[in-house]
Amino acid sequence: MTSPSSSFRQRVRPAVVAVAAGALVLTACSSGGGGSGGTDATPRSGPDKNRAENYSLGSKADSTGPAAPVPGARKGGTVNVLQRDAFTYLDPAQIYYADQLTAQTLYNRTLTTYKIDANGKVTLVGDLATDTGTPSDGGRTWTYTLKKGLKFEDGSPITSADVRQSVERLYAKWATDGPQFIPQWLSGAGQSFREALPDGPYKGDHLPADVLDTPDDRTVVFHFKEPHADTPYAVAMPNIGAVPDEPGKDPGQAYDRRPLSSGPYKIGTQKAGKQLVLVRNDRWDPKTDPVRHQYPDRFDIRFGVQEPDSSRRLLAGRGSDRNAMSFTNAVTVETGPTVLKDASAKDRTFNEVQPYVDYMAINMSRITDRKVRQALAYALPNAQILGQLGGPRAGQVAGNLLAPSLAGWKDIDPYRKKKFPAGDVATARKLLKEAGKEGQKIVYAYPNTTEYQKISVVVTQALERAGFSVEKKEIDSNNYSTEISKVDNTFDIYRASWGADWPVGSTVVPPLFDGRNVSDGNQNYWHLRNGEVDAEIDRISRITDVEKAAAQWVALAEKILVEDVPAVPIFYNRQWSIWGEGIGGVKYHSVYGTADPRSVFVR
Repeated sequence: MTSPSSSFRQRVRPAVVAVAAGALVLTACSSGGGGSGGTDATPRSGPDKNRAENYSLGSKADSTGPAAPVPGARKGGTVNVLQRDAFTYLDPAQIYYADQLTAQTLYNRTLTTYKIDANGKVTLVGDLATDTGTPSDGGRTWTYTLKKGLKFEDGSPITSADVRQSVERLYAKWATDGPQFIPQWLSGAGQSFREALPDGPYKGDHLPADVLDTPDDRTVVFHFKEPHADTPYAVAMPNIGAVPDEPGKDPGQAYDRRPLSSGPYKIGTQKAGKQLVLVRNDRWDPKTDPVRHQYPDRFDIRFGVQEPDSSRRLLAGRGSDRNAMSFTNAVTVETGPTVLKDASAKDRTFNEVQPYVDYMAINMSRITDRKVRQALAYALPNAQILGQLGGPRAGQVAGNLLAPSLAGWKDIDPYRKKKFPAGDVATARKLLKEAGKEGQKIVYAYPNTTEYQKISVVVTQALERAGFSVEKKEIDSNNYSTEISKVDNTFDIYRASWGADWPVGSTVVPPLFDGRNVSDGNQNYWHLRNGEVDAEIDRISRITDVEKAAAQWVALAEKILVEDVPAVPIFYNRQWSIWGEGIGGVKYHSVYGTADPRSVFVR
């Protein structure tokens, strides 16, 4: 995912995440990001609940509904949701931010989805589909069978043609903001896939059966150009679900105004930028759904509630706030001490590591000496940077390019960030001396937010202690991502962040470190060009066993970090959430990095 500043692309703001997986986060962190399940506001010493062994592919039995009852849950009542940012989209085709990803789970079902148990274990299961898919042709072909009894909110049955509609509409020119894995795998890389169906399905055309086949009402067959072991995860993205194929029910871009529900809730009232109310969908059949419940009567989502305000309101729990939560608003520096002092809050908070990693990018086009890059890696003061964003409750010092939530993750720390969280000045000085680069000038770019102005001070001091000469360049935060994404930018180091779209390294290593991605606006911000790395990316991408591939993505990321040093991992984001004492069933969605509303109930 990207964070509401990340590719869950640039879409989530780190540490306050309103994101999804696999994207570059380039906005400023607030003090609350990061997370993965749990009920203790005190951060754990390690990313226990986000480890790879907590992720698995489920069976057909795991994919069968109904979802297990939540102890103590009852039907009825309204859950009030306090959100900072209004949702940009409701159309699943366009959703890629964590806050919207979370909301759509209530009204939108996908071919597969994530089942999360009370202990934080995540199992990928069939949602609209009976299971996680059947591969053939060496992993190039994937077949899905739809469950019986699926219906839209208007009572019409959900068929394979509706799944085809959800895929083919992604080819339309307006569908630019959501993930594009499936259409690219079917029809070509980059934006070339649109040539296969330039008007989407809106003029009566469809992809040929040897690309996307629907031989009967319950069967969907994807024929990819190359093997894709990650397909079960890719079809859990919000835009691979069901959109009515019937004429008049999908008005294209205008569908965003009122998408038709396939989940337990449907869209009720809307006030642009202010409020969205989701109400019960009585056509949803719990027997078909292994993950969702329909306990509350409605979810009343209010926008424009700043994070410090939402924390104070949820802690106090007066009036309707007693039955309130937030999907993504985090406990902040301002409110954290008060939350920690309140014993009643302990059982209604979590603070967990998210799938997002903050980095200090090193511009390899300018810093060509590996020893200088290593010196930067040793010198950077991870703990002091994190301290300006809220400390251990905002994140966890990182030693790895990959987040702990990814399958196969290993707790490596080649630059000894845990031993020297303020930076290893002695080693940095030694490396600079060996390189003959003592006094090396470093142009350090950062956004002009309050947090990053403070961070610029601790970074500059640390680098100067290590023997660097630092020139600071402050950039308007509104233009920051554009400026650092230019290949010919004039900066040596700058902050970036990324979150995986699903818990496998395939959504991190290729977009970030493939040398063929070095171009303006792309995600290889460090300008790593290494033919051996590119060849390994191609080789691992062809592995048909997702577990074997996951381990090799981890190994390649370690090799890149140690041998190429394109970036310095600074911290794993955390999400510190609180909810009102009048609701139960809140869990952490470790794939999205948000509070999971699918089992929430009013006490």
